[in-house]
Amino acid sequence: MARQKGIIKLKGTIGDITFYKTKDGHLAREKGGIDASRIANDPAFQRTRENGAEFGRAGKAGKTLRTAFRTLLLNSADNRMVSRLTQAMIKVIQADLVNERGLRNVIDGEAELLVGFEFNIGGKLGTSLFAPFVGTIDRVTGDIAVDLASFVPANMIAAPGGTTHFKIISAGAAINFETENFVVASSETAIIPWDTTPTAVIQQLNTVDPNSVSPLFLALGIAYYQEVNGRMYPLKNGAYNPLALVLVNGL
Repeated sequence: MARQKGIIKLKGTIGDITFYKTKDGHLAREKGGIDASRIANDPAFQRTRENGAEFGRAGKAGKTLRTAFRTLLLNSADNRMVSRLTQAMIKVIQADLVNERGLRNVIDGEAELLVGFEFNIGGKLGTSLFAPFVGTIDRVTGDIAVDLASFVPANMIAAPGGTTHFKIISAGAAINFETENFVVASSETAIIPWDTTPTAVIQQLNTVDPNSVSPLFLALGIAYYQEVNGRMYPLKNGAYNPLALVLVNGL
């Protein structure tokens, strides 16, 4: 792979060189590769087929999780989040000790490995929220909750420049990665001043189906605002809003 330079950027194929554009710029590469039918049938590519199957399963699982939390992710995700989540899902699948290689999946893997996943590298929850919180998942009742004791925002939230207000957001989800179905519930506080006034106790309860047989997830985040002439505006369109998976209960 080579990077194109110069005023004129090419797209298409000239001879054995293909020119194309990506998010990393205009690139060029030599045509080639192994015939698809050989990869699909040659015993020498058995490992390749197994890896491809699990990679596809990881991508599908990542898409399902993203769709479940879409409302929160609209303003709390970086442009590399999809690929990072796919890589995280691959680790979950590789932890499956039940199925053979190539047949491993999220359900039989370790969904708990997703705890701590940050959806927005530009604003991580781990380096933004220092107020202690307690997350709980009750599979029997379907209650997915998070509680924060009273805290001083200016001391316990490392907000980006320009912040005047914020709110705490959370969501609970039960996700069936086989059927791509999910149940999700979300909560948010009122918009709170980012100053030295202690907050009230924050208790958010997100209830999904009771006795679910799907992995359960708790996501927690912050939405930043800037007050201008008495009106609240999302700070930089949510570019610094953190959101992370803070608790996961697999099967």
